[in-house]
Amino acid sequence: MTQSRREVRAAQLANSGGRGGRRSGGDRNGGAGFSDGGDGEGRTGWKKWAIGTLKWGSIAAGVLLVLGTIGVVIAYNQTAIPQPNDLANKQVSIVYYSDGKTELDRIAVQDGNRESVKLNRVPKYVQDAHIAAEDRTFYQNNGISVGGILRAVKTSVTGEAQVGGSTITQQYVKNYFLTQDRTLSRKAREILIAVKIDGQLSKGEILEKYLNTIYYGRGAYGIQSAAKAYFGKDVGKLTVSEGAVLASVINAPSLFDPANGERAKANLEKRYAYVLNGMVEEGWLSAADRAQRTELPKILPYTGVKSTSGPNGYITAQVKRDLLTTGLTDREIDNGGLRIVTTIDKKAQTAAIAAMKDNLPKQVKGGLVAIKPGDGAVVAMYGGADYAKDQYNTATQAIMQGGSNFKPFGVLAAVREGISTKTKFDGKTPQTFKDVKINNFEDTSYGKVDMRRMIGRSINTAFVALNEQIGPSATKQAAIDAGIPANTPGLGTDLTNILGTASPHVIDMASAYSTIASQGVRAKPYLVKKVTSSSGDFTYEAKPQAKRAFDQDVTADVTDAMTYTVKPGGTATKIGRTLDRPVAGKTGTSEENRSKWFSGFIPQLAVSVGMYKPTADGKSSQTLSPEESSLYDGSTIPANIWLDFMKVVTDNMEVQEFPQRAGVGDDKVPTPTPTFTPPPVTTTQEPTTTEAPTTTTTAPPTTKPTKTNGTGKPTPPPITTSQPTVTIPLPGPTSTKPGGGGGGGGG
Repeated sequence: MTQSRREVRAAQLANSGGRGGRRSGGDRNGGAGFSDGGDGEGRTGWKKWAIGTLKWGSIAAGVLLVLGTIGVVIAYNQTAIPQPNDLANKQVSIVYYSDGKTELDRIAVQDGNRESVKLNRVPKYVQDAHIAAEDRTFYQNNGISVGGILRAVKTSVTGEAQVGGSTITQQYVKNYFLTQDRTLSRKAREILIAVKIDGQLSKGEILEKYLNTIYYGRGAYGIQSAAKAYFGKDVGKLTVSEGAVLASVINAPSLFDPANGERAKANLEKRYAYVLNGMVEEGWLSAADRAQRTELPKILPYTGVKSTSGPNGYITAQVKRDLLTTGLTDREIDNGGLRIVTTIDKKAQTAAIAAMKDNLPKQVKGGLVAIKPGDGAVVAMYGGADYAKDQYNTATQAIMQGGSNFKPFGVLAAVREGISTKTKFDGKTPQTFKDVKINNFEDTSYGKVDMRRMIGRSINTAFVALNEQIGPSATKQAAIDAGIPANTPGLGTDLTNILGTASPHVIDMASAYSTIASQGVRAKPYLVKKVTSSSGDFTYEAKPQAKRAFDQDVTADVTDAMTYTVKPGGTATKIGRTLDRPVAGKTGTSEENRSKWFSGFIPQLAVSVGMYKPTADGKSSQTLSPEESSLYDGSTIPANIWLDFMKVVTDNMEVQEFPQRAGVGDDKVPTPTPTFTPPPVTTTQEPTTTEAPTTTTTAPPTTKPTKTNGTGKPTPPPITTSQPTVTIPLPGPTSTKPGGGGGGGGG
């Protein structure tokens, strides 16, 4: 007799029970676990729950879909194309000093720098270049990009950096109609308006409005203004290559305008190729024509706008570069009504400008950066005399050989390895290390000197001997850990790297010295403290990025050694005599005197000053003359700039002490064994014969000095003898002449 499925299932359950109860785990061959199917009446457990949930979920989803569709239709019908907002016409952004009240500069487009033109005045290939750059489906889409919308939603939710993907219609809506906030509601309005505009306007009308409102950088809004700003011509006379350049820069003007440096030029070259290749792919340019356009066309230099002239123009330009890292666009920075509070202190900045103006020789350029140790806030920055005339920032863009400013990094490396700053090295000159001949400044020889005196007198030969012991890689790593970028030109592992063969920026040196000043805490330099917008839709507040790079005991001992630079016998004694507070620092002169430095710090502030004399083409540096290098009293010009700056800045500033010397490795310093010295005899000894040196030195060749008399000057011995070696103690407090330098220079 045929059994129903229900009867069969009942028999299976009965048999299972008859065999001794349930089988663990719900055995698929008859165990009494979860039911495996059957008709609707036989379903039990999770399947019954799942089917019920799916039924109700489907109903709910359907209802939501219907409601959502109705809502979109209602929103679409109720969304009117708005009138152009204030941002489309110009809204100035203001830059403030650190007090948030005193105005430092304004970021504003000059009046009249917007000129609309009809689309028929724009060559077809220029139009095609823009479409190839920004929206290759422009003629096919309905005003929106689904992929771009999804990416925008994702970045709005996650807070990630914005990415491209908006259509030309969406960009037009965003730039012309809406505020620049990054909310989902604004993105939704942008989408609805873009779709509505696409339905009401022709593609030609949309493209014309887009080309007349898009921002090209250099204060230029619209294709006509951009043609004049970049090529000095009417839009109708633009070539294919020039049109491709303009289409390229709108992606991010500050990143693609070659006026902003070699990196920007390289970016533009890649973007330019992308645009031209896109025109070929779309059939708007032949491969043969493309092949003739491998080089960028000639682009006019950018002289800046009136609001960015003078020394403070360099700060404004750097602020704009920093703001781009927050997610703001060039257009939002230039005309977004931003209120930007910088880290720049007005008193310090005024002092920096005055110190440079009063001391810097003609034809010589210099940079100054002052940083708050442990925080990274840039308190003052001098990058040049007039940004409107020269946009090259000598504080953040110019590189110059570091010279003896690198010697403290060798001491950092040594103390980190447990070597005491009391450890002595041979300071005689010349010395040869691995076939490299090293001389001291003015060929002055010294005896055995410890690291403190080595820094104080900047003794080249002793420092190379130190570098030979610890290894050049250790010195390089210490410099990087302190704040010198790893990609700094010339930063290698050669034995003379301790003499400053690398060429950093002034801001890099200030950052590295601030790490020592902050007792080993390295902080990333920054200029922007806080940003808000006048419309209230954007807020940014800087968070210092700091981390420990060196142990406090290490930097305490290095700081102590660096104070010898300004003590009697050091290369910058004028600073020590003038500033009534603890100061640590280092003079620096590069090979062939092509650059000159002074970098130093007090507990509250680290300051670096560098200067060089550019060649006629501005691509290299040339030797500084004695008059362009040092003053009549022997002090270097950068040291005088540093001193003049600090005299103003430290006025009424609390005097703080450096940490006490920790004495790292002092227990490993060998104790000299006392030797018996017989009393002088009355007879003259026969001079001993020694091998004559291969080079002449300015050190006395036949006089051995005795113990100093307290002034630092040797007391003439009663008997003149000839000795094979020469030892000269450090000069006394009246000496102001610079000591040995890096890379073969003085220091």
